[in-house]
Amino acid sequence: MTRDWLRWHQDYDSAGSSLARRLVVVRDYLDRALTEAPAEEDGRRRLIGICAGDGRDVLPVLARHDRGRMVRAVLAELDPELGRRARAAVSELGLAGVDVRTGDAGLADTYLDVAPAHVVMACGVFGNISGEHVRRTIAALPALLVAGGFVIWTRGSGEDGSDPSTEVRACLGEYGFQEMAFTRPADARFRVGMHRLVAAPVPAQRLSQARLFTFV
Repeated sequence: MTRDWLRWHQDYDSAGSSLARRLVVVRDYLDRALTEAPAEEDGRRRLIGICAGDGRDVLPVLARHDRGRMVRAVLAELDPELGRRARAAVSELGLAGVDVRTGDAGLADTYLDVAPAHVVMACGVFGNISGEHVRRTIAALPALLVAGGFVIWTRGSGEDGSDPSTEVRACLGEYGFQEMAFTRPADARFRVGMHRLVAAPVPAQRLSQARLFTFV
């Protein structure tokens, strides 16, 4: 299945749409993560954005948050036009610490040089990959995060009434994460979660040349 990701992003601009509402929650969670996540001794943090699109989940929050300009962020996006838009937003907002990379976010090497990060954004990922690859990606997160680091993720419910976010939450628990927040609106299919790594992290080098997922 090939999806037109540029057209998909247009739904963000429709007031009241599921994507627009999801965006508000994701930004609120990131704002909280930038306040509560651990940091280096000098107050700096690192952020990895997986399948970052045009950066609208992350960039406005970094620009307005008191600590946002102390973040070194790598946003990985395969679509070159979305990446171009993200770089334009980075320039407009004056976010010198943000590196937008046009590359395959399913390959850990695309952003492994910035790991371990204090925040990982995995929004718009789990609903586009197989259940096996969801588990593989979650299993990799302890190598992408510092102890106490945050992952913010999204998943939509099925049209048949199923809710795969239940499996995502359980899997995160298996791999050493504690749920900090979860949003499941009664009148929309999107779900947003925020989890903290409470287990011991593992060396990032274990993910060298690893493929975490492939979109289906």
